[in-house]
Amino acid sequence: MIERYSISPMKEIWSEEEKFKRWLEVEIAVVKAYEKLGVAPKGTASKILKKAVVDVERIKEVEKVVDHDVIAFIKSVTENMGDEAKYFHMGLTSSDVIDTALGLTLKKVVKIILEALEKFIDSLKNLAITHKYTPTVGRTHGVHAEPTSFGLKVLSWYSEALRNHKRLKSALSEVSVMKISGAVGNYANISPEVEKIVAEILDLEVEKVSTQIVPRDRIANLLSVFSLIAAGIERIALEIRLLQRTEVLELQEPFKKGQRGSSAMPHKKNPILCERLCGMARLLRSYSQAAFENIALWHERDISHSSVERVILPDATNIIYYMLIKADYLIKNLVVNTDRMKESFEISHNLVFSQRVMLKLLEKGLSREEAYLIVQKNAMKSWNERKDFRQILKTDPEILKFLDINDIDELFNIDYYLRNVDEVFKRFGL
Repeated sequence: MIERYSISPMKEIWSEEEKFKRWLEVEIAVVKAYEKLGVAPKGTASKILKKAVVDVERIKEVEKVVDHDVIAFIKSVTENMGDEAKYFHMGLTSSDVIDTALGLTLKKVVKIILEALEKFIDSLKNLAITHKYTPTVGRTHGVHAEPTSFGLKVLSWYSEALRNHKRLKSALSEVSVMKISGAVGNYANISPEVEKIVAEILDLEVEKVSTQIVPRDRIANLLSVFSLIAAGIERIALEIRLLQRTEVLELQEPFKKGQRGSSAMPHKKNPILCERLCGMARLLRSYSQAAFENIALWHERDISHSSVERVILPDATNIIYYMLIKADYLIKNLVVNTDRMKESFEISHNLVFSQRVMLKLLEKGLSREEAYLIVQKNAMKSWNERKDFRQILKTDPEILKFLDINDIDELFNIDYYLRNVDEVFKRFGL
């Protein structure tokens, strides 16, 4: 987790001090459960809480000796306690504390990410509505295809983001879990009733059957969803990059006052934000793969997943949050050059209307093969001679046998291609 891409409040949540505070929160919840069940005297939890001190430097100092972070935490926090210390961590294994605290952490961070995603979705919706009827050239294989609506393009991004919102809500539920079930998950030294009470206190769901840890498919699923969200942002960023090229320049990412694009070339306005987002999407996909590797562990548990999660969970949550904040800024401030979009039709000499010409010839009684060959002949002439496709059609005797000049002009009406845009928007209640 590097400072450059860490944004508040996400970065603070993963600090060492906050981690140990959540561990303490879990330990206190267990003692409260013991109180409720009559195992510990009333008031034990409050006494522990008053005397417990989370001192990160002291914990690190102890860990140098014991080489175990949870033991170091326990020794440090209980140094100034009296008899009540015996109820601290009683009947627990380290992963009871770590994984339950992780459930608290993930529930908190995913809610923050969910809010950021919702803002991003709202920005996509507004952009789609704004450009609902803005004509633009649709492209397939990077080549001009047919006219479409820029708003429809954005609506596709919006639709994908809605699917990811649904996925993230489901993933939030899956990771908001805990376990207080002992060393191998069989409750040998602690009652399931304790776990149930702790779950109520912490507002988490109980893992129905655990080993020493909460099964890691839950985390793999979460990082898969992060990767899908990132891929959706990457899809948008890549499209903007392609449409920001000098010879296209239909879109442009925001360029702030005082910003500089190149140390050598003062004229440059590079799509650096979009490129950064594309790179981050790659990184998240690699973290997702690492999370999948963490699912299969030896028997009831080994710790090969631990070192991985110490890196990928803070990094992945920070990265996806950063991506959503920046993607929202990108969409809110995107420069849409509608004039260039109109000019793009001329770049390919209006050849994007070829299918409609062919279909009109079919209506006049020609076979598909006959119509295709006549239109293709004129289209190739337009390409080769760099002349307007419409004007070439008006000089072709074969075409004029079936279509008059007005018929031809009508075939180049962009409104025809936007006539069903409303219907698609209605599917989203827009």
